[in-house]
Amino acid sequence: MKSVCTQRRQGHAAGRVLAVAVLLTGATVFGASSALADDGPSVPPGTEASSEPPVKLDSSDPDLKMPEGGTLAPGRVLDIIQVVEDEGGDERREETNSDIKFALQAEVLFGKDSAKLSSAANSRIAAIGAEIKKQNATKVRVFGFTDNLGSSAHGDVLSKQRADAVQSVLVKSTGSSVTFEIRGYGEQYPIASNATEEGRKKNRRVEVSFPRGDSS
Repeated sequence: MKSVCTQRRQGHAAGRVLAVAVLLTGATVFGASSALADDGPSVPPGTEASSEPPVKLDSSDPDLKMPEGGTLAPGRVLDIIQVVEDEGGDERREETNSDIKFALQAEVLFGKDSAKLSSAANSRIAAIGAEIKKQNATKVRVFGFTDNLGSSAHGDVLSKQRADAVQSVLVKSTGSSVTFEIRGYGEQYPIASNATEEGRKKNRRVEVSFPRGDSS
């Protein structure tokens, strides 16, 4: 397994950002690439990550100096993001302080251009359902995505059908107490470049996300 952990701390003085620190360890964050095309990574509304590139600071910059009589605002830990991806990239788990998100590549769940679940899909989806129950989550988002091959309208329909199929398995293991938000975004919000088959494979996915809870 590959792991990435990003931590940022931010403080303010007189309305100015004093410092931003980003720590990256292990592999690069899933989907990040210096060679992305114009259709590079983005995320659906309400699921944006808060990671940003490191910011270089000039310690001699007068704008960073504390004004006379000024005081620091209380420090805050804004977010911690951890991404774990299996070796083949078939499954990715992303965790923040408040949410957990699983992303399964479409090839793991479905046949080509199909919304019919494969024989191996049920066990993977059931494992996600067990995590939903462990976290005592009552609201779950299931979003489907495709690459940019074929028509946009076809991608919208197919991605929604695939999200529906995953939800149908999840509801069996989570029960009626969970409310699902199901959407098909088609080719919107790619996490990799659609210029290569490797990138398109990453973009063909179903994401399941839910709030973290008290799993103790």
